[in-house]
Amino acid sequence: MRMMRNQKFKNNVMLVLTALIWGSAFVAQSVGMDYIGPFTFNSLRCFLGGIVLLPVIGVMGRRKKTEGTEVQGDEANRIGKTLWIGGLLCGLALAAASSLQQIGLVYTSAGKAGFITALYILIVPVLGLFLGRRAGGKTWAGVGLAVVGMYFLCMKEGFSIAYGDVLMIICAFVFSLHILIIDYFSPKVDGVKLSCIQFFICGILCAVPMFASEKPALGSILDAYLPLLYAGVLSCGVAYTLQIIAQKNTDPTVASLILSLESVFAALTGWLIIHETLSGKELFGCALVFAAIILAQLPEKNPVWKENHDNG
Repeated sequence: MRMMRNQKFKNNVMLVLTALIWGSAFVAQSVGMDYIGPFTFNSLRCFLGGIVLLPVIGVMGRRKKTEGTEVQGDEANRIGKTLWIGGLLCGLALAAASSLQQIGLVYTSAGKAGFITALYILIVPVLGLFLGRRAGGKTWAGVGLAVVGMYFLCMKEGFSIAYGDVLMIICAFVFSLHILIIDYFSPKVDGVKLSCIQFFICGILCAVPMFASEKPALGSILDAYLPLLYAGVLSCGVAYTLQIIAQKNTDPTVASLILSLESVFAALTGWLIIHETLSGKELFGCALVFAAIILAQLPEKNPVWKENHDNG
């Protein structure tokens, strides 16, 4: 029991670190957009993330050979097939979600985009119901509290449904699918390899509109090297890999709640690094999201989701 609690704590810390890296990456992304287009930025950062993980995979492979723990034969073939299917599906979801987000930002405000995208914290448990997974009452209360917190933190205009908002709603849905795909495949395969494959798939898919519509110049790419390195190495290579590893034994609803801290860290790092001011309403939103995360971590009397998850 103590080992399970320690593992849960480690997983949650990794997810919080993931949210911190993603949140602070908004600064890098905004600076990078001054030099190159959104598809160029997405494609290059994903290729960088995949390349960074290749030596990690090599070192891990050699260690398994030395320790004699490398899987071989039919089992290795089965796991390899599952790995490629999972990597392809994760890459497709990541490319679709990030592209929808970039296009949607052209037609809607950043405040609305941040709030609507974060609706994946509500969509994940709803989709989970169709998969036979029921989250506990505290988790649902945390979801509601986090949605309210997102509103206070991100919304700066009256809420209305425009074309860009519709794209963001679809984006939130696809990000929810991404979380559930990871939840399904991460216990079955090597998390680092899964992360690496999804980046190369996403990079290739985003390269198509990059060459078709943006035609980036080498000089512009070199000008954006610092934000690209941060977003590629840390946001992709490190953070997405931490997400996949941490979700192995984590309720996807709780994972999505912790990852929603991304918007809080984005606001805080914007305040610290580029001196954006936080209003009283935004600070109140931060407090509500933090409270939601704590509430979701409180143990349930009957861990309903876990029972259904184990049986499914």
